[in-house]
Amino acid sequence: MIPLRIIAGDATSPQAKGPKVVAHVCNDLGGWGKGFVLAVSRRWPEPERDYRRWHRERSGNDFGLGATRLVQVRPDLWVANMVAQRGMRSGSNGPPIRYDAVERCLTAVAGHAVRLGATVHLPRIGCGIAGGRWERIEPLVVGALCAHDIATTVYDHD
Repeated sequence: MIPLRIIAGDATSPQAKGPKVVAHVCNDLGGWGKGFVLAVSRRWPEPERDYRRWHRERSGNDFGLGATRLVQVRPDLWVANMVAQRGMRSGSNGPPIRYDAVERCLTAVAGHAVRLGATVHLPRIGCGIAGGRWERIEPLVVGALCAHDIATTVYDHD
C-alpha cells in the first residue's frame, strides 16, 4: 500500500510527473460557483462546461450521486468531477456530503487512474461547503486509492 501524502499547496497544480487526475466533489443540483470548483474554473474551462452539460442532459445519462466524469484538460491531466454532495446546504438531513457517494466516486477514479497509469491529486474533498469530516473521508481515500497502490496526494491550501 502506498501511503497517503498530504502537502501544502494547490491541487489544481499537481506536484508529480506523468499522467495525473485531479479529483473533486460536485453537487447533484448542477450548481458550480463556490468552493474548490472556482479554482478549477480559473485554471481550466472544460470541467465546468462538461459538468453543466452532463447535468443539463441528465435524463439521458448517469448524472447523479456517486457518478464520476473524467474531463481531459491537458495531454497528461484529467479532472474528475465526482457527484458526492446532495444539494448545497445543511438541513434536517445533515451536511450535503454523502459518504457512500464519495466512496463510489473514488472507486471510479481508482479505475481511471489505473487505466491511465496516473497519480491522483485532490483537496480535502467534501470538507468545505459539503460539510464533511476529514476523519470520515480520509479512510475512503486510502481504501479506494492508496490500498490499490495508486499514488495519492492531498493538498492543504494556504
